[in-house]
Amino acid sequence: NIPSSWFELTEGFASITNSTLATRNVSNMTGVTLSHPYYQHSMTVAASFIMAYLFIFLLCMVGNGLVCLIVLRNRCMRTVTNLFIFNLAISDLLVGVFCIPTTLVDNLITGWPFSNAVCKLSGLVQGTSVSASVFTLVAIAVDRYRCIVCPFKPKLTPQVARVTIALIWILALLIMCPSAAMLLVEQEEGHYMVDSEDINKTYPLYYCYESWPEPEMRKVYTTVLFAHIYLIPLVLITLMYCRIGAKLYTTAGLTAARIPERLPPNGSQGRAAISPKKIKAIKMLIMVALLFMLSWLPLWTLMLLIDYVRPEGAQLDLLTGYIFPFAHWLAFSNSSVNPIIYGYFNENFKRGFRAAWQTLSLGPTIQ
Repeated sequence: NIPSSWFELTEGFASITNSTLATRNVSNMTGVTLSHPYYQHSMTVAASFIMAYLFIFLLCMVGNGLVCLIVLRNRCMRTVTNLFIFNLAISDLLVGVFCIPTTLVDNLITGWPFSNAVCKLSGLVQGTSVSASVFTLVAIAVDRYRCIVCPFKPKLTPQVARVTIALIWILALLIMCPSAAMLLVEQEEGHYMVDSEDINKTYPLYYCYESWPEPEMRKVYTTVLFAHIYLIPLVLITLMYCRIGAKLYTTAGLTAARIPERLPPNGSQGRAAISPKKIKAIKMLIMVALLFMLSWLPLWTLMLLIDYVRPEGAQLDLLTGYIFPFAHWLAFSNSSVNPIIYGYFNENFKRGFRAAWQTLSLGPTIQ
């Protein structure tokens, strides 16, 4: 019987090391239960994956890199909110560097061509960067909630923001330590990889996966991660942004009531008095919550499905080959669009982006 390999889908996946390559004949081997092709997809599907992942990778690198550069080069930009945005850009850069390329390679080939140490380090950095990105989104929501809903409370200082950022990374590291401790590379007995040019050539298959003492422990850990890295942050962000939106709407309504001469002829009071700047703020708050929810929901749903339902056969193949790659792409795209959200709606970042573009455009002509 083919063993259930549900754990491959979330952490690391069937792989091969160059030091253990061996030539074997499938027909003469005993105990072989399953062989895997080296390339998982056709050329057309593989090219589609490469283009899609390359797009969000470049967007992530350029966008978040510019955000970091703008904050570092302008002292006036080092406000509390911008420090959180800077930290968000750093965590999103780590997502781009450590998550997008490795996930793409994993979706294209059958193989983990690295050591056990790289397996642990890769999983730890990926999980920590994603967690830090989510926690930073919560910190930004808290900062804006205090500024808008509770304007009479003391504002956060840059020193407090730096301490908060340090705590974010410590918490993100701690919550991912169990996963890194359980990750290891092992050969899967009875599974071999077939050479794409010579079907008589096969290679041993290796996994980088979480080896928990009991399967139920992994289920509990996945549930804890889901609650702390998705569900609870989503609830907090949604509640705070809704409260901020209500506060802005109420403030705009009171302003309109006090200045009736500015009302339009049709008599619309509340919404007509909202300034374009406040409309942008409301749109940004709604967009942040929606994009976060929509980007990560499919991936978390699939990971919970794998742990609780454990599909096999054709359903497992469909999840592995097509649905998981799309879910990962959608989740990672959240790190790519963050600079657009926090940059486009912020005039200071918008000016910084324009200045960077002008410098890039005029740079080669300057002597």
